[in-house]
Amino acid sequence: MATHRLEQPTIAPEGDRSFWLRDLGAGPATQPFVGEAECDVAIVGGGYTGLWTALRLKEQAPELRVTILEADFCGGGASGRNGGQVHSWFAEIDLLTRLVGPDEALMLCHATAEAMEELAGLQASGTIDMELRLDGWLWTASSRAQECAWEPAAAICRARGETCLREIGREEILARTGSGASYMGVLEARAGTVQPAKLALGLRALALARGVVIHEKSPVAEITSGQPCTLRMGRGVLRAGKVVIASNAWAAALPALRRHLYVVDSQVIATEPVGDTLDRIGWTGGESICDAQAHVLYYQRTTGGRVIFGRGSGNVAYGNRFGAAFNRRPGGGEDNLREMHRVYPELRGARIAADWSGPIDCSAEHLPVFGHLPGEPDILFGVGFNGTGIAQTPVAGRILASLALGRDDRWSRCGLVGLDRRTVLPPEPIRTLGARVVRRAIRIRNDLEIGNRTAGPLVRWLSSLTPGR
Repeated sequence: MATHRLEQPTIAPEGDRSFWLRDLGAGPATQPFVGEAECDVAIVGGGYTGLWTALRLKEQAPELRVTILEADFCGGGASGRNGGQVHSWFAEIDLLTRLVGPDEALMLCHATAEAMEELAGLQASGTIDMELRLDGWLWTASSRAQECAWEPAAAICRARGETCLREIGREEILARTGSGASYMGVLEARAGTVQPAKLALGLRALALARGVVIHEKSPVAEITSGQPCTLRMGRGVLRAGKVVIASNAWAAALPALRRHLYVVDSQVIATEPVGDTLDRIGWTGGESICDAQAHVLYYQRTTGGRVIFGRGSGNVAYGNRFGAAFNRRPGGGEDNLREMHRVYPELRGARIAADWSGPIDCSAEHLPVFGHLPGEPDILFGVGFNGTGIAQTPVAGRILASLALGRDDRWSRCGLVGLDRRTVLPPEPIRTLGARVVRRAIRIRNDLEIGNRTAGPLVRWLSSLTPGR
C-alpha cells in the first residue's frame, strides 16, 4: 500500500472569484463529508471532468455507488472561471494525429463535436440553462506573424474530407465580431460560447438527480491504495473500490504527474454592460473568438452585453505548487485591458467590472492525459486539458468511466491513456527558470509582432522553446 498526499487548494475569496460565479451568487449545495462511508467509485474534484465522469458511470452502471468529493464547491475552480469558449478538437487535430495517429485523432474530434450536440440537447430540453450559443468559433490573425497558424490542422481536415474549419476573411470577421483588428482566419460554425458557471452548476444538479453523492467543502488530504482505497478528509474517511483524480491543476503536484505537467495562469476581465456599443459596431452574436498569439487572446460577448476578454500569461508555478497569487494577479488585468483596447478601441471608456485569474494544468503535447498512477491500478487520473475543456470533458468522462469500470473498448484503449508516450519535462529549478526566460521572450516577440515588427534572432530562438506547437 502507498499513501498519496494531495495538494490542498487555496480557496478564492468572493472578491477574487470569476464574474460568472459572482453573477450567479454561486456556492455549495451539498454538505461536507463527515464520518465514514463506502462507495464503488470516489471522484476527487467536482468540476467538469469529475461531474462528466460521474454521469458517464451512472449511464453505464446505474446501480454504481459514485461519490464526488470537492474541496470548494462544484465549478469553483477552472470550470467556473474559464472564458466560456466551446469548440471541438478539430483545431488540434494535428496535435492529436501526432500523438494518437490519424484515425483515432479523427474519432476524438468527432466525439467532441458530438459532445457539443449533447450540450445543445441538454439546453433545448430545459435540463441545463447554460446560455449556449453555437454561433461559431473564430481562430484569427491580427498580424503577419499569426497568419495561417491554423493551417496544419486545416490541411489535415481538408485531406480527410472534413469541412468543419472554413477559411474567412476581413469582411466576415468584421461582420461577426465588430472588430477590424483581425483580417484572416478560420471558422468552426457549429461552436460558440456558454456561461461556464451555469454549465458547472447545471451538471451538479443533473448528477445529484441521477443518484451521484456529492460532498462539497470536503478537501481530500490523502489517498491510500488498497482494496478498498481509503480517502481521508479533515472530518471523515471514505473507502472506495476505485478512485478518480479529477482535480485539475492541483493534481499536477503529485510526483507521478509532476514530471509531465506544468501549471500556468490565465487572466480574464469582464466589462460593464456595453451592449449598445457592441450593437453599434455590429457585434451582436454569441461567437467565441481567439487569435494566434503564443499567449492567446480569447473573448466573447455575453448574453447580457458584457465583453469577456482573457489572455494566457505564461506565468509558471514553481514545482506545480501555487497559492492565492494564482487567484488574482496584480494590476487588475492591465495586459488584457491593453489588448482589448487594441481590438476594440470603442471600449476605451468601458469600466472593468471584474478581473480574475486561475491555474491551468498543461502538458507538453497540449492534450490531456488519462491513466492510473504507476503501480496503482485502482487510482485513476484525468489531467492536462490546457484550458480547453468544455467540449472535451464529456469525452474525458467516457474515457475515465471505461477505465474505472475495467472495460476493454475504444475509450479505455484510447491513445490519450498512459504516461509512457508523454514528454518528461525538466526537473526544478531548471524547468521554472527556463520557463521564465522563455515567457519573457514570448512577451517581447508578441508585442513586436502585433505591430508587424520582427524580433531579434535570440528572442525568436528562446520563444521557440515553449513545449507543444
